Amino acid sequence: MVFPMRYIKPLMDVIVTLLLWGYFTLGFVLLFAPRYAAATLRRADREAAFQRLNCLFFQRFFRLLRLITPGVTLNIRDEVRTIRSSIIICNHLSYLDPILLISLFEKQKTIVKNVFFKVPVFGWILRQSGYIPSQAGDDYASLMINNVENIREYLASGGNLFIFPEGTRSRTGRLGPFNKGAFSIARYCRAPIQCLMIRNTNRLFVPGRFRLNTRMTVAIEVERIGVFDPDYGDPAFRLAALIREIRSLYERRLAEG
Repeated sequence: MVFPMRYIKPLMDVIVTLLLWGYFTLGFVLLFAPRYAAATLRRADREAAFQRLNCLFFQRFFRLLRLITPGVTLNIRDEVRTIRSSIIICNHLSYLDPILLISLFEKQKTIVKNVFFKVPVFGWILRQSGYIPSQAGDDYASLMINNVENIREYLASGGNLFIFPEGTRSRTGRLGPFNKGAFSIARYCRAPIQCLMIRNTNRLFVPGRFRLNTRMTVAIEVERIGVFDPDYGDPAFRLAALIREIRSLYERRLAEG
């Protein structure tokens, strides 16, 4: 009896998906839980140790992804990996986007929805890593008041803070409205803004679906499309104008395909 071909692809998608999500559970318990436990003893650089472990954990996730899905390739431009001491903004297509960015930077922070800090173990790792809970409405007002000095020092030490200004995944591939929070933080910290573009993560992990679309040929790309380092102290500086300019850049690049 020949197994119908129309069933093979969905079955393979389920198997690969279960293997990858299994890495998140068994891989964490067997390979990384002892390392995280040891990192809690490092009082002087606990936060940095957790961030390095997060980076390594997700690097191995994508290594496994490429191993068991030969049609998937990662194309990360060299200039992306060298970014330091910056506010990084990026378009948002898939749940894979934040873990991909974590895998690229050894020193990284991001802003995470409050609800995730309540998840057992995961929320503990978020707190130990120094990740920042978002505020109601995603306006970041309280965040800037309470954390701006810490963020400024963190950036000065070579760390990156990455933020998705759309606030949520795009289900159409089109650019959603920008929250001004990322740009306000950059202004308060007098930090450069690095603009990244992610492509095709939504083809691999389609929003609204459990299983990954693994039986296909797809290149996941991350490139830097612009750098903005305005004179925030200039009386003529306007945050709204900066946001419009950066959004226009993203819209042009998306239109180019």
